[in-house]
Amino acid sequence: MSVTIEPYQPSFAEEWDNFVWQANNGTIFHTRRFLNYHPPDRFEDHSLIFKKERRVVALFPATVRFEQHRRILTSHRGASYGGLVSKFDVGIKDTFDIVEALIHYAKEQQFQGVELTPPPIIYYHRPSHYVDFALIKNGFGYRKREISSVIPLTFGESDVLYTFSPESRRAVRRGVKLGVMVRECEEYETFYQILKRNLKMRHNVTPTHTLDELVLLKKLFPDRIRLFGAFVEQQMVAGVVMFITNQRVVLAFYISHNEDLQQYRGVNCLFFEIIKWAIREKYAYLDFGIFTVNMDPNWGLGRFKESFGAQGIFRDTLLKYFD
Repeated sequence: MSVTIEPYQPSFAEEWDNFVWQANNGTIFHTRRFLNYHPPDRFEDHSLIFKKERRVVALFPATVRFEQHRRILTSHRGASYGGLVSKFDVGIKDTFDIVEALIHYAKEQQFQGVELTPPPIIYYHRPSHYVDFALIKNGFGYRKREISSVIPLTFGESDVLYTFSPESRRAVRRGVKLGVMVRECEEYETFYQILKRNLKMRHNVTPTHTLDELVLLKKLFPDRIRLFGAFVEQQMVAGVVMFITNQRVVLAFYISHNEDLQQYRGVNCLFFEIIKWAIREKYAYLDFGIFTVNMDPNWGLGRFKESFGAQGIFRDTLLKYFD
């Protein structure tokens, strides 16, 4: 085959990350620096390197998962999305060769299926559905199509408030009148306590990351993980942890407020300032993340994100079983 596959080795970590940052659709979630923060026994890593004529043309951050009797090669479960990371100049024929090589390799390694969750199209520097097309033509189907809320940052700072719903505009004005101040900060422990309490009250769940993991990620990516807090005097009333995923997209990874102080409308004030910050930094999109779980919408969460001018795009997961 014209495309060959090699399993990832730790000695390739630096080259891997350099490739990700130069790729058409690479993000923080594809890097070894991000993936390796997980304890080694949490996932069975099975990441792959695709080469053509000894030149790396694609990467697949992957793990092994088990589904009943099936062993599935899947996009890395320690990341929001993964899929194939490829260079700008990979054409349609090479893309087909990569997908066919992946299928051949997975069968050879006695997997019973392959599952991929590519980043949504807004994360691509140059829009391309070559991989999706090649997957579907090779028998993949949609396991699920989640909806992620995004804001195209095509307007100026002075117009931000006018992209909000009337209710959200009123909330921002109320918060400002009550003295809410928004600033970037390092008060992760304070924010985490707000987040943990909020998730427990609303959903009876815990955050994806422990506080130690969140602090570790901040140390690993000091310029790419940013905490914005809304304060009344010196008290944090709400916070948002933003991930700068690549040159195009910033992702609101954690959003939370103190339920006892919600009259200050801290989250509304936060996104008013965060969107202005993202425009100044020349990002193309702000991604609020998904408001569906296994394609079941959370209507209230969807309306909340729409109140800031967001609309939905697909975050797809594609799957092929081997008979």
